[in-house]
Formats: sequence, C-alpha cells, structure tokens
Amino acid sequence: MANGKTNQEEINAVAWKACDTFRGVVDPSEYKNYILVFLFLKYLSDMWKDKKEQYQKEYGNDPVRIKRKMERDRFVLPENCDFDHIYNKRDAGNIGEIINLALEGIEEANKAKLEGVFRNIDFNSESNLGQTKDRNKRLKHLIEDFADERMD
Repeated sequence: MANGKTNQEEINAVAWKACDTFRGVVDPSEYKNYILVFLFLKYLSDMWKDKKEQYQKEYGNDPVRIKRKMERDRFVLPENCDFDHIYNKRDAGNIGEIINLALEGIEEANKAKLEGVFRNIDFNSESNLGQTKDRNKRLKHLIEDFADERMD
C-alpha cells in the first residue's frame, strides 16, 4: 500500500488469492462469477459504510435524516445484506444460504438497476461448490480473502 492507498496490483493479488480458493475444484467459467459477485458486494458495502459515516458527520445524531439520505443513494443496501454481516456469519453452517439471501435482498432493494443480476449465482450449490463441509470451507476462505484490508 503506497501512500495508504491500495493500488490495482494489490487488488489483483487479493482477487487472484480468492480464485485459488476455487481452482481445481470449481470450473473456471463458474468461479469467476463468484469472485466478481463478491468484489461487487464488497465494493457496495464499503461505499455504503463510507456514505453512512459521511452523513453521520453531516447530520450528527439524526437517524431519520441519515436513513432518508441513505435510501436516496445510488444503491441501497438493506440490513443484513452487507459484507460485514456475511463476514460475521462466515462460520455458520448455512453460509451459502446467508450469502444468497443477502444478494436477493440487494437485488430486491435495487430492482431497477440489479434485477436478475445475481439470479444464476448460487452460493449454496452442491454441484458447483461441493458438499456442505467443503463448500462452507471454500466460502469461508473466500469471505476472509475479501476481508483483506487492502480491499477496503
């Protein structure tokens, strides 16, 4: 991180590491979808968090005004649909389902922009990601890869 900023090479390294989680187990044409969706989810979550902090500085302790501003933002991130929520649930036995529900929530809250975008990506797919124990392990690694501070 030069000057406290992450450069493209560092982002690529994190994304490549995330790809390694799936390499040899999941078809490359499939795992790119999972990686790209997670990259987008992380981006949305970080932007949402930054906006919320900005509005909190602007409006202080006025949650109604902050909520109103957040609802008018470019993308809306419903409660329990952000990366931090998924990260905190990374050890759950149904982590694939938790991710799917978060993506459904994001898609529903942003229908005009995201309708159908996540429809064909199933983080709970046994045929794509393996049996539950292996799938959960892969998803936990993926989540932890994207939790890398260089991705903030």
